[in-house]
Order: sequence, then C-alpha cells, then structure tokens
Amino acid sequence: MGGFILPAAVLPPMFDTVVIATDGSESVERAVGVALDFASRFEATVHALYIVDATEVGSSPEGLQDDLSEALEKQGERALGEIETHSAEVITSVREGRPVVEISEYAREHDADVVATGTRGRHGENRLLLGSVAEGVVRTCPVPVLTVRQLENRAEDTTA
Repeated sequence: MGGFILPAAVLPPMFDTVVIATDGSESVERAVGVALDFASRFEATVHALYIVDATEVGSSPEGLQDDLSEALEKQGERALGEIETHSAEVITSVREGRPVVEISEYAREHDADVVATGTRGRHGENRLLLGSVAEGVVRTCPVPVLTVRQLENRAEDTTA
C-alpha cells in the first residue's frame, strides 16, 4: 500500500536558512533569542542582517550624513556582534538602503526559508500593531516572516 507520507528519515529539513533582521534595539532582543532557538532546532544556517536606513541618513542635514551613516554602521556591527556571542555560526551582513526592500532582497538572494524580526524597532510605539519595517517585511517578503514581540514589563519582571 503506497502512501504519500515519506518516512521521517527521508524528509528534508523544513528550514535550512534563517535570516534575523535586527536594528540593534532593545525591542528586538527577544526576536533574536527566539530565532536562534528556532534555527538550532532545525539545524539551520543563521544569517543576521542590519540595515543602515538610507532614508534616515538622507533626511539628516547634509553635513551630518556621513557621520550618521558611519555611526549607524557601527551600531549595526555591535548589534550583529551581540548575536554572534549567542551562536558561533552566524553569517553577518550590514547593508545600506531601505530596510523593507533590503531585508526582502537579502532573503531572496540567500534562499532564506524564514525571516525573523521584532515587531517594534528603534522608533518605538508609533504604529498600532507592528512597526513600519516589520509590517512592510510581512507584506513584501517572498518567504514566511516570524515576528516576535517584546514582552511587556520585561524590565519590571527581572527586578521583581
């Protein structure tokens, strides 16, 4: 009797490549942890991605744009370095551009199976449910997106 279900030993891994999109904010910390746990369960390759927001840089005074771009790139390197402290095998990348576009392109270029991101970024609570970048990635990314919200009162919970 030939069924359509393959034995477990024959099934390929569901997730080979996980991309973690970070902006280095405190609100993305939980997303990083969840994504690393998720990747380890599937023995997936982890890519950590930071985008220097070209719109943010371009909207700053012309005399400050180079300094701002450099500062944001350094912030990205620190954020990616923090992820590397949690997992030895992480491929990191800092790109400059529009975050939604760059995250989606990176996922496509690296044949990602899932992109993980926080729901709020450096710009905080200005959106009702999702931050604008998270919402844009969910809407445009060619692969599934795992959004992870920061738990409320996290700081209060750790001190109590």
